[in-house]
Amino acid sequence: MKIFNKYIGTSLMALVLVTMLGCAPTAKHEGTGEYFDDTVITTKVKAAIFNEPSLKSSEINVETFKGNVQLSGFVNSKNDIYKAIDITSKISGVKTIKDDMQMK
Repeated sequence: MKIFNKYIGTSLMALVLVTMLGCAPTAKHEGTGEYFDDTVITTKVKAAIFNEPSLKSSEINVETFKGNVQLSGFVNSKNDIYKAIDITSKISGVKTIKDDMQMK
């Protein structure tokens, strides 16, 4: 019976370790905490762009991966591109900004 309990304990410990490793970040995949951090950054950037009357927020897409923000979509002028980048740079947690926006 003691041997059986030993196997159950070992199996449960292995299951816990495998579960914890499934949430660990890698070079190309975020961990759970990083995913939520990136979601917060994306939401803050979208809200800031939405609150800027000169920008059409529905035409600017925002994606974040490990604090690196990618802006894409179509805008009316170069000034709109610069304005979106400037707004994004002021958001806490943003490490870099990749500009893939294009003028209409």
